[in-house]
Amino acid sequence: MKRILLLVVCLAACLHLHAQLTLDECRRAARANYPLVRQYRLIEQSEAYTLSNAGRGNLPQVSLSGKVSYQSDATKLPFTLPDVDFHGLPKDQYQVMVEIQQNIWDGGVIRNRKQYTKSEAEETVRRLDVSMYALDSRVDQIFFGILLLDEQLRQNAIFHDDLERNLHRVSACLDNGIAHEADVDAVQVEILNNGQQRIALETSRVAYVRMLALLMGRELEPDVAFERPELPHREEAFAIRRPELLLYEAQERTLDVRRQGLRSGYLPRFSLFAQGAYGNPGLNLLKDKFGAYYVVGARMSWNFGSLYTLKNDRHKLELERQRIDSERNLFLLDTHLQLAGQEGTISALRRQMEKDEEIIRLRANISRSAEVKAAEGTLSVTEMLRELTAENLARQTKVQHEVQLLLEVYKQKHLTN
Repeated sequence: MKRILLLVVCLAACLHLHAQLTLDECRRAARANYPLVRQYRLIEQSEAYTLSNAGRGNLPQVSLSGKVSYQSDATKLPFTLPDVDFHGLPKDQYQVMVEIQQNIWDGGVIRNRKQYTKSEAEETVRRLDVSMYALDSRVDQIFFGILLLDEQLRQNAIFHDDLERNLHRVSACLDNGIAHEADVDAVQVEILNNGQQRIALETSRVAYVRMLALLMGRELEPDVAFERPELPHREEAFAIRRPELLLYEAQERTLDVRRQGLRSGYLPRFSLFAQGAYGNPGLNLLKDKFGAYYVVGARMSWNFGSLYTLKNDRHKLELERQRIDSERNLFLLDTHLQLAGQEGTISALRRQMEKDEEIIRLRANISRSAEVKAAEGTLSVTEMLRELTAENLARQTKVQHEVQLLLEVYKQKHLTN
């Protein structure tokens, strides 16, 4: 029976351990639930439609046109010919035309349009990545806040046990005449104060879990357990791989495509065309009657108007590139300044943590000694409680330093990659 009970306890512990939420799981769930994530699919669909439309520029273009006109005068022969009855072109003219035009070479306009569509979509995705990256910081703040509350609750329970133990001891001393009723009351007051602190901590934890559940988009039990992450390797700290840098690169590629598009503006364009029409007059101007006709051929057009602004357009693109470089340099400077501040904070926390264990050891010795003295009647219960409280604060400080170090290291990691 004992073996079965031990097996059940072990299985329950394993299930509880397995049910612990990790920081990466919380981040992934928050990213999947965040409303902005739906825009990735929208950007992809928009890019596909735009590329499809651009590619159709190479398909035959069909146009239909019609014309009805009346003119004040028309072409007439200045002489008459025997056996020829020609009174000249009619003043009212009619025409319906269908034209089919096939692009042969457009100077690279369609190709550039496709490249610009791809670069613009990539730039939009990178900009969205920057917004999504900021979500991780919000999740980290809540996650480590819950870890800190868990540690404080654990220390609160330890302090409660110490107070309960001392309450029994003081009650025993009361029977021996060593302690007074006020001493018992003093310990009970500390127990009540500790209980109030526990209520505040538990309430804060429920609120933090609720906020995390809203970000993750799923229900979380108020007592859900969270796994403390490991400290990342310090050598990875300063390898900056932020999504902002990828955004700057995408913006530069967009500028390159726009620069190539300037060249397409002053190159010649060639196409084939076929026209079919019905009207009066037709191709034979000597016939004053309705008729059908067609015309096929090749067409070349060359517009030099863009050359007037080409130099200024290139200067504008260069200024835009300089602006991107300036923003990147400013971003890197700010990031390095924040990293320097983080490194100072982390270094200070590590040095403080080196003293925490020794402070707790000394405070524990003082508290045990105070308990003995209080039991012997050589030290007041109030002074003993003061030492117990100091030991509890030392333990609270230690766990606070541990969780704060984790938070600051992950802040540093968030600043870099």
